[in-house]
Order: sequence, then structure tokens, then C-alpha cells
Amino acid sequence: MAVVSVLVGWSTPVFYFLLFLLFGAFLGYCAYMKYVHLKYDHIPGPPRDSFIFGHIGTFMKLTKNDDKLVFDQFIEWSEKYGPVYKLNFLHTVVICVTCPHATKEILMSPKYTKDKQLHKRIFHLFGERFLGNGLVTVIDHDLWYKHRRIMDPAFSSLFLRGLMGTFNERAEKLMDKLSEEAENQTEVSMLKLVNCVTMDVIAKVAFGVELDLLNKSSPFPRAIETVLLGLIKHARSIFFEHNPKNRAFIKEVREACRLLRTTGAQWINERKKAMQNGENVPKDILTQIIKSAGQEESMTKEDEEVMIDNFVTFFIAGQETTANQLAFCIMELGRNPDVLKRLRQEIDEVIGMKRDVSYDDLGNLTYLSQVLKETLRLYATVPGTNRNISEDIVIDGIHIPGGVTATFSSYVSSRMEKFFKDPLKFDPERFNPDAPKPYYCYYPFSLGPRSCLGLNFAQMEAKVVMAKLIQRFDFTLVPGQSFGIVDTGSLRPKSGVLCTIKHRHSD
Repeated sequence: MAVVSVLVGWSTPVFYFLLFLLFGAFLGYCAYMKYVHLKYDHIPGPPRDSFIFGHIGTFMKLTKNDDKLVFDQFIEWSEKYGPVYKLNFLHTVVICVTCPHATKEILMSPKYTKDKQLHKRIFHLFGERFLGNGLVTVIDHDLWYKHRRIMDPAFSSLFLRGLMGTFNERAEKLMDKLSEEAENQTEVSMLKLVNCVTMDVIAKVAFGVELDLLNKSSPFPRAIETVLLGLIKHARSIFFEHNPKNRAFIKEVREACRLLRTTGAQWINERKKAMQNGENVPKDILTQIIKSAGQEESMTKEDEEVMIDNFVTFFIAGQETTANQLAFCIMELGRNPDVLKRLRQEIDEVIGMKRDVSYDDLGNLTYLSQVLKETLRLYATVPGTNRNISEDIVIDGIHIPGGVTATFSSYVSSRMEKFFKDPLKFDPERFNPDAPKPYYCYYPFSLGPRSCLGLNFAQMEAKVVMAKLIQRFDFTLVPGQSFGIVDTGSLRPKSGVLCTIKHRHSD
């Protein structure tokens, strides 16, 4: 009893002291918030939802709204508030930029690094290491440059020429599958089918592995879809992980991360053994990933993890965005028969009745290049990037104090009337070789030193698949489906592009 009495006696002053500390800390935080507001409130932007939380409430509503993309809201704000405006998230300020001159200055310079806070949120995903310090996410420029320089041979024009056989072979398997569907007269999801093809291609040419997803089941497509959706939830909501309702999904995301990383470790170890045994190995991405870690005998545990980071990065990026571009392209061709007719004429002239598309053919498919570029204008499958602005800068006459994150979105600028007349119209003539080139408002593969290493790889693959598809088949969009977009970390067609397929020369 005596002990209890002492504890009770002490509890009241201790409680009040702790309460005083908490209240003082809260007042201090509010004072800091006021300082941040005063520092940046001269920058235009939408009204804050609250003094402390800023625009978090708005973003939580947007992420729950399946009918509207966050990036469509960005377009509205850009048109209302101008080429640079601010958003508040607690004590953090983010500026959204559509000014072409600032886009050029910031994205083309290595001194503006990727956002450290976002890096932290995608380094691990709900406690599981995800993209880590892979080529896309690493912040340190010197480390990035080291990895990029080692990876370059796997994306040289000479190496890419050698991939034409694989591109044709995998695309041919898709044609066989479509032939079956045409004979059965069934509806097909073109997104699902092209996803299988692009994953088959990246597994074969990057890692030397046969998947044959058009004929075999695999956990990889679902795993990639799951981690990307988890990524977007994790990156955009600080509360998502702490909601008990999300536990089952979070568990699924962690399992998907582990599957991708254990697969990467297995494939890397198998290739390393082959290299150590003096076997001939291709100069593919997997070989370059291993070389990027330096000499095998001196590798640390972190070197091993970075190799897996790069495996996951290339495995996902090498198929997801190309598949989405192909699906959106098929969707727009189905909605624009005049464009499809002109494209078919070009393919007939260049390819004719040939079974395989040659490397030289790709350069002659000029209108197909325009169609693919216009697809990426309307549907930038990776819709945004960001940079740290550590020093003061002036954008469109507005002084921006250092200490903010700047976001850039090709999806946003490419759908603005000020940059593209009638922006929602699908018009490949915008990219006619004689047309003026967009000035730093169209960058679906980003810009500058951190632009996408796989740009040429992706567009070669897309051309081969589209040329074969249009050469041999007619496709009609199933009526009643949505032509909307869903954000799963990259942008996808919401309905999966449902089509009926017919052999081109059938009645």
C-alpha cells in the first residue's frame, strides 16, 4: 500500500509535466508551421485544408476517387494558378512546375537530385526492401553515374540490333495467341496479352530466362501489379500503413516484394556461377548488374542488395510501361479509324507480307513512331518525377526559397491547351518530322542525365509488336467499356482494352 501511495502521489505532477512538454512541443511546431507559411505563401496555390495538415485532406479524397486521377487535379491547378504553384503537407512544401524553361534548367542539371523523402518511402515498402538504391531511385549522383556507365553497353545500338530476333520471336507468340482468339471469336484483354509479351521479352533479353507467359501461369504479373499499387498507396498516404483495414493488402505487398527479390537473388547467383566457371554469358542487363557491384570477391552485403535493387528496377520498368503504352495505343487506334487506316497503309508498304520486322524497317515506320509518341503524350505511363531544390531559384518571375521539392509531370503539361492545341484529341501529326518540336513540355521518359536508359529498347519492342498486330489482324473495341485511366504506380487503361479480334483478310 505504501508503494501504491507513493506512485499515486508522484503520478499527478509527472502527468502535468509531460502534458506541459507535449503542449510546448505542439506550440513550437505550430510556430515553425507559421514560419514555413510566411516563407512560401507568396507562391500561388490552392487554399490549404488546414493549418497543420495543409493539403493532405484533398489528396486523401483524390486517392479514394476512382473516377479522377491526381494528375487531372494537377492540370486544373496548373491552369488556375500558373506555371508554378505550391502544396503543403504538414511542414513540407512541394512546388508543381509546368514552366518549360524551369523544367529544362532543373531536369537537365545533375545538381538537382531526386527527392530524399520519396526515396525513403520507396527504398523499403511496408518494411520490405523494394527499389533500394537501384539505378532509377539512387540519389547520390556519383553512385548513379557509376551504375549508369556500367549499364550503358546493355543498351547500345549494337546490342539492341541483336535483340530484333527476340522481339520478333516473342511478338510472333502473341500473333499465334491472337489467331486462336480470332478463331474462337472471344473477347480478349489486350492489356493482359501485351503484358505477357513484354514480361517475356525482358525476362529473356535482360536475364536469359524463358517464361512463356502466354501459355504458362506465373506469379510475376500479379506480384508486379501488387507492389506498384502498394508503392502508390505507401508514397501518397502517411496513414495507410497504420490502418488495420489494410493489413491483408500490406501482407500481400510484402510477399510480392520478397518473391521479386528472392527471384533476383536466384537468377543473379546462377549467372555469377556461370561467369566464375568461365562460361560464355551474354552482355545483357543481368551481366551488367553483376559487373556494377565490382569484383565479386570483394562484394559487401550492401553490394549484393544493390544488385537485387537493380534487378527489381529493370524487371518492373522493362515491361510495365511498354505494356501500358501498347494497350493505350491499341485503344486509341480503335477509337480513331482514320489514324489506323493510314498506319496500316504505311505498314503494308514497309513490311508487306514479311514474317519478321528488320531493324532497318523500324526506321522507315515514320507514322508508327508518330502514333507511339502521341500515345505517350496523352498517356505518359510514368506520369511524373521530382527534384530537390536546395538553393533559391526564380521560376517565371516568382522567387522560390530553397528547401522544397519540385514535381514535374509530362502527363500534366502534355494535356494543357497552352502547349498543345485541342490536347485531348489523338493527333499523331503533332509529331510529324516537319512539325515544331515541343519545348520541354513533353518528356514521357524524363529529361537530362536521369532520363530513361531503356527508351530505345522500349520503342523498338513497341514498334515490332504494333507492326505485326496491324499487319495481320483487325480489332474492334468491345462497346460499353471504360476508356478511363487507373493509377497503379504507372498509368493503365482501366478496362484492360477489351477487343474482338479477326484475321485481317477474313470476311
